[in-house]
Amino acid sequence: MGVPSRRLIGYLCALGAGTLWGTTGPLSTALYAAGAELTGIGFWRIAVASVGFLGWGLLRRDLRGVEPRWWLIAALGGGTLVASFEVAYQFGIAGAGVAGAAALLYTAPVMVALLAHLTLGERLTLSKGALAIAVGVGAALTVRGGSAAGEGTGGPGISGGVLGGLIAAASYAGTTVLARFTVPRLGAFRFLALEIMGGTLILGAVLPLTGRAPALPPGPGGWMYVAALALGTVWLANGFFFAAVQRIEATPTAVTATIEPVVGALLALVLFRQELTVMGWLGLLVVVGSVATGYALENKTYK
Repeated sequence: MGVPSRRLIGYLCALGAGTLWGTTGPLSTALYAAGAELTGIGFWRIAVASVGFLGWGLLRRDLRGVEPRWWLIAALGGGTLVASFEVAYQFGIAGAGVAGAAALLYTAPVMVALLAHLTLGERLTLSKGALAIAVGVGAALTVRGGSAAGEGTGGPGISGGVLGGLIAAASYAGTTVLARFTVPRLGAFRFLALEIMGGTLILGAVLPLTGRAPALPPGPGGWMYVAALALGTVWLANGFFFAAVQRIEATPTAVTATIEPVVGALLALVLFRQELTVMGWLGLLVVVGSVATGYALENKTYK
């Protein structure tokens, strides 16, 4: 058997990244069901990952020689966006269900297009506007056709879940735009490490002031879920994604990684009986198809 081609390895890495990101919702749901606080889940996910980033950065000396202004931009600016994402996405998962939260998160590329138009001068085309409408419709169908995980369980409810999902998408969009400006100057690892560590420090300072100091995960099982979130959805997923980008173009990498919401929906169905109606699956298909089409059109535009 021959050695796998460079492009095949790239596609497999992108598929791995999307699959791992798709476990975020189910793992968070399991933690929530075990008694973990929503705000605590997001905090511990990035706190454990931060320890790894700090240790790896010091060992390889990747965090040395960074100018103070870039610490400010990446750690404070990016960290604020990460902190907002971590809390909001947990509310989205608990309120709108895994599939609904993932579909709402995939409105982020639409927001990126708008933010890039306003801040980076990137052209906002008619096709991007049409795809924005399609993604919004698809997300709405997914939420309406899915399980309202937080209804009647003391969770945030469907309205809180939708709001959380949209705030998470906006935070992710802001991080993407910031990365387009910062990564060419800092490098991917430095930017990711600084924003994750910054987000941890910000949540660690802000949550106690709001009366929601992060409680320890519930028992050994809770720590296992947190470790899986940190190792799988932060460390390995991003590692696979960047490995894919090094082997294949950014567009096929991003398109392949859009398997994330499908993986999340299937795991939520099997593990937690969070069912989707035909309308819900149709909405999820519209979201994934629209995002993939958007990436393909962007790639064609800039070739």
